[in-house]
Amino acid sequence: MKRLTDAADRYLRACDWRDMAVLKLCLCALGMLLGLAVPGRKKRPAAWAAALVFAAAYVPLMAKFLPYLLKKSADGEDI
Repeated sequence: MKRLTDAADRYLRACDWRDMAVLKLCLCALGMLLGLAVPGRKKRPAAWAAALVFAAAYVPLMAKFLPYLLKKSADGEDI
């Protein structure tokens, strides 16, 4: 597993924002396909689980991103 995570770290260092956008679109499409495969009677619990995972992942990501969003440039201008 360590070899896999090390390879992922090296790959991410080489990525730019466009690569990350494509990766996110790919994962979104995979999630949609998996959602379509869930039987009708199980959709509500699956939706709740997905919402909880989303919230648990989104909040820390935004907490890490907001300082970059609010950071000022060297000349005092918002960037």
